Amino acid sequence: MKLTTNTNVSVDGVMQGLGGPVKAAVSLSKCGGWAMPHFDSETAALTGQVYGRADAFLFGRWTYEVFAGSWGAIEDMKRHPIGEALNSRPKYVASTTLTDPGWADTTVLSGDVAAAVGELKAQPGGELQVVGSLSLVRLLLDHDLVDEIILLTYPVVVGQGRRLFPDSGPDTALELVESRATAGGVTFQVYRTAGRPQYG
Repeated sequence: MKLTTNTNVSVDGVMQGLGGPVKAAVSLSKCGGWAMPHFDSETAALTGQVYGRADAFLFGRWTYEVFAGSWGAIEDMKRHPIGEALNSRPKYVASTTLTDPGWADTTVLSGDVAAAVGELKAQPGGELQVVGSLSLVRLLLDHDLVDEIILLTYPVVVGQGRRLFPDSGPDTALELVESRATAGGVTFQVYRTAGRPQYG
């Protein structure tokens, strides 16, 4: 399977607090929910298309629990195209502490996550999609396991919070596969990873 990451970011790369305030070392109480004013029907439809093309989903523990308690539990959300995709496909969660996941069709990856994901990628199928899950995405990038990066970038500079890419990490060349923008200013890009960059 091809492994893709599905990530919502601000222009300055912040992932944290897009839907509302969160508890964090850096308070986002004044900035939480920065994506919501831009999440219009066009962006929702585009997001639904991205979720709909996944054959399976992969989560970190925190993102998994948020999604299980919303897309996996609230009836109106379960009937949304995003909810339909999430509830009808296999789900994997990387966790050393989760033992009894309540969301149907969930498998816990509790050992060597990089090795387990490598085994999943070797299976037949189309797309294994990682949703959110910042720490997991960074681990997968560190181990060269990411094939494509899907970014929905919102027209706002948050100025604080955890960012997709750390201050130091692996350098990665990218090839632009697809790009478009919504009327509300959200840009959608798909990048294929292409090894290490060339430098001048």
